[in-house]
Amino acid sequence: MADPINVALVGYGFAGKTFHAPLISACADLHLHTVVTSRPDDLHADWPEAKAVADLDTALSDPAIGLVVVATPNDLHAPQAEAALRAGKAVVVDKPFALSVAEARSIARLAQDRGLLLSVFHNRRWDSDFLALKSAVEAGDLGCIITFESHFDRFRPEVRDRWREGDGPGAGIWFDLGPHLIDQVLTLFGRPQGITCHLAVQRDGGVATDWAHAVLRYERMRVILHADMTSPAAEVRFRVHGSKASWLKSGLDVQEDQLKAGRAVGAPGWGVDPLAAVQVEGTTGARAAVTAPPGDYLAYYGAVAATLRGEAANPVTAEQAIAVMEVIEAGVLSDERRAEVAL
Repeated sequence: MADPINVALVGYGFAGKTFHAPLISACADLHLHTVVTSRPDDLHADWPEAKAVADLDTALSDPAIGLVVVATPNDLHAPQAEAALRAGKAVVVDKPFALSVAEARSIARLAQDRGLLLSVFHNRRWDSDFLALKSAVEAGDLGCIITFESHFDRFRPEVRDRWREGDGPGAGIWFDLGPHLIDQVLTLFGRPQGITCHLAVQRDGGVATDWAHAVLRYERMRVILHADMTSPAAEVRFRVHGSKASWLKSGLDVQEDQLKAGRAVGAPGWGVDPLAAVQVEGTTGARAAVTAPPGDYLAYYGAVAATLRGEAANPVTAEQAIAVMEVIEAGVLSDERRAEVAL
């Protein structure tokens, strides 16, 4: 059996600590070797065997590192991914891929020129509810999709002192949760014809977008994407209406909460959603609970490792992530113009 691939994780804030470090460590074909962090004590309290270094250059100069995972604030994604690629390392970038389409394309060209893996962590393709919905759509259980509505709503009325809610580049809910919503839709339906988007700051003291509402126009179908921080009753996750049936789901995938709670990845009950979706038949009105597979974020890193070994395809390609960035960027432009922007 081949030795695990050594990974350098860049950043040990929320994304690095909550998502990437536990998932990397749980993947048998990867080894959390090095973490670039200014808080080595926090790292070693969780992962005592990982090597802590203070700067990216130190990690990139280590020939033992085969994969670099960028999990820093959004404005650092592109420059740090570029530095890693120029150092000859394969790269995973947390979403969003970059701050602009131009940045994303530049990094993708560099990876292609160097013949290196570049993948983006669009982990919510492996949400339990999305896996079940994807199966229903692809099987034709709902018929022709007419309206597809996807929400990522929370109740966090107090503005937190963190970069995601500040006034810096790449902050705000459209760059934070928008990529999740958009990537799932593009995975199912491909590129829309246009987007109409409204962005707002609704909380007292807020400076970053905390409310986002977008309508994606397809030939017949309309897709509604919504995210906010001001919904005490965040009941709707998916509301999908097709020519045969509707598909309704409340509640979010449980994996993030399980990771926050420190639960071991893959432990019994991992990714099992306690709230079943409901499929409603159009002709009879009959309602049936939907059996969903467990959510499986670990599958992303398993696929990355297999890709590096030449055994699988990149689970989220740079081209797919660029498509997400195109919708993000068009949404910002639509809000500025107060008009639809063609895609």
